[in-house]
Amino acid sequence: MAVLGSVGLRLWGPAPALSRSLRAFSTTPGAAAAVSAEQLAEKLRAQKREEQKQEEPKNPVLRRVRELSELSKRLQRVHPNVLAKALKHKLLYQNEELVVIDKPYGLPVHGGPGIQNCITDVLPILAKMLDGMKAEPLHLCHRLDKETTGVMVLARDKDTAHRIQCLFKTRQVEKKYWTISVGLPVPSEGLVDIPIVEKEVQSHQSHYKMTLAPNYRISPENGKMVKVRRNRDAHSAVTRYRVLASSPSCSLLELQPITGVKHQLRVHLAYGLGCPILGDHKYAHWSKLAPQKLPENTLMRLGLEQAKVRHLPLHLHAHQLTLPTGTSGDKQLHLVCRPPRFFRNTLKRLKLEIPESLEK
Repeated sequence: MAVLGSVGLRLWGPAPALSRSLRAFSTTPGAAAAVSAEQLAEKLRAQKREEQKQEEPKNPVLRRVRELSELSKRLQRVHPNVLAKALKHKLLYQNEELVVIDKPYGLPVHGGPGIQNCITDVLPILAKMLDGMKAEPLHLCHRLDKETTGVMVLARDKDTAHRIQCLFKTRQVEKKYWTISVGLPVPSEGLVDIPIVEKEVQSHQSHYKMTLAPNYRISPENGKMVKVRRNRDAHSAVTRYRVLASSPSCSLLELQPITGVKHQLRVHLAYGLGCPILGDHKYAHWSKLAPQKLPENTLMRLGLEQAKVRHLPLHLHAHQLTLPTGTSGDKQLHLVCRPPRFFRNTLKRLKLEIPESLEK
């Protein structure tokens, strides 16, 4: 995330503050001609610094959360060339077929209502920055949610993209995510094999969520497992997990999705293991849309009040991808990405240490 901060961000259109300043200068006789563009820009920068200084939260956690939120907003306002340059700075690996980037937090992969910038839109620009003006646009091989960070694979041509997409569909790509969960899964290592289905939540704010559609239930008469009729709309969903580190109320987990159902990891952790991902406000409750409720000792370690928890970002990071390579798939390409700064800062505050064997 720090790399994005080092890239100059230019906003589309005139900012309100700029318009006010221009009017102020134009009302002074002869002042407009005397003031250079550099002086005007410096005046606006000073004004913005003063505003930020007055509004800056004293709590360091809230400061970092605010910086992350502001970064996500700026990503939607920058010129596509600037966004492409930022993604170029997040380059993890490239060869004659692939380009691998570290996807930043808050940047959607695809466009949609209210989205001005997304990764798909800047792939032609990124390709030209990497390979020259005649380069073919890069192609998506898979997707990550807007709030998920980490390894993202792009292809230099359609044939390679189709081949990699087939590897994902046939489950030949090994994916490993790191996440911080609220609570400690029991047992500390295992497999969650519960189908997932999308349902409408009936409440004062009706909305849709993914949820579990188990094939078994516990009989209230004798406590035994009873097979139930399969939901025809449900998708098979399987997730391996293991605890890498734990503290009294939170854990660092490694997740390996075997299948690729929408929001699979979030649903399996929240509803299957009872250990929702930190910052996952969508799946914090079933019947309502509300901020996640955190234990007192977690709030204390994070230095937060419950009223401010709604600002916490989702702590889900695509840490590693392993792709089969070679003509017969006998070789493997290991792609690893370090967690973003906000993720590492949270680990430090919660006293969760990454095992030395996994540090890169």
